[in-house]
Amino acid sequence: MMQSLYIGSTGMLGMQTQIDTTANNIANVNTIGFKKSRAEFSDLMYKTMEYAGTSTSDTTKSPTGIEVGLGVRPTATNKIFTEGNLKQTDNQLDMAVTGRGFFKVQLPDGTEAYTKNGAFKIDENGSVVNSDGYKLIPEIVIPADATNITVGVDGIVTVTQPGQTAATQVGQVNLTNFINPAGLHSMGDNLYLETDSSGQPVEGTPGVDGLGNIRQGFVELSNVQLVVELTDLITGQRAYDSSSKIITTSDEMLQTVNGLKR
Repeated sequence: MMQSLYIGSTGMLGMQTQIDTTANNIANVNTIGFKKSRAEFSDLMYKTMEYAGTSTSDTTKSPTGIEVGLGVRPTATNKIFTEGNLKQTDNQLDMAVTGRGFFKVQLPDGTEAYTKNGAFKIDENGSVVNSDGYKLIPEIVIPADATNITVGVDGIVTVTQPGQTAATQVGQVNLTNFINPAGLHSMGDNLYLETDSSGQPVEGTPGVDGLGNIRQGFVELSNVQLVVELTDLITGQRAYDSSSKIITTSDEMLQTVNGLKR
């Protein structure tokens, strides 16, 4: 059987992964805090018919040898954590991180998750939560009679209450960083989980030890660039078509061989 049939199929499978990854990026172009992914590939093992350096005569050697590759395989979908553009919302509980760092929230089962989506809200108890009701950690409770909420670039949360001339501090927004953010596990809902590859979470005050600052009244938009993604989509489609053409051509060659007569 011609090896090119199998090589073409690996190309089609690989390009399908790229197209799926690009499609997910495009679908989330308006998702707050979304980070795009990039599909990465490597070539498969080679079939060696003649090693480089093989003697071709008593005095000469083959300078290159003969090796035929066996196709391609996906190796990773790498998360790209470049910053997205900031959008001003004027919502007092919307926060964006300028620089490194994630907000930490607590899931219903007690697990800690991390997010770049800073569109926070207040629940029925006054706790600051995300859109799914997961509490921001450390927990911050806003008094029911608060007339104004201020979040400093260092994460200090203060409120103004009736009858008071000075603002009252009610909490501190911390940020968490990882030595390898690309190693985090994407669980959906703009949330990430720690893994062995991400390294241990390092929590700290915004603006200290390499962590970014907090910008109140802003959200960080997706870092997807549509022009780039559409270009990658076209490239992936053409590569997919070319791989399918390899299979078609190989099949036609086999048909020609099968049609030979003595």
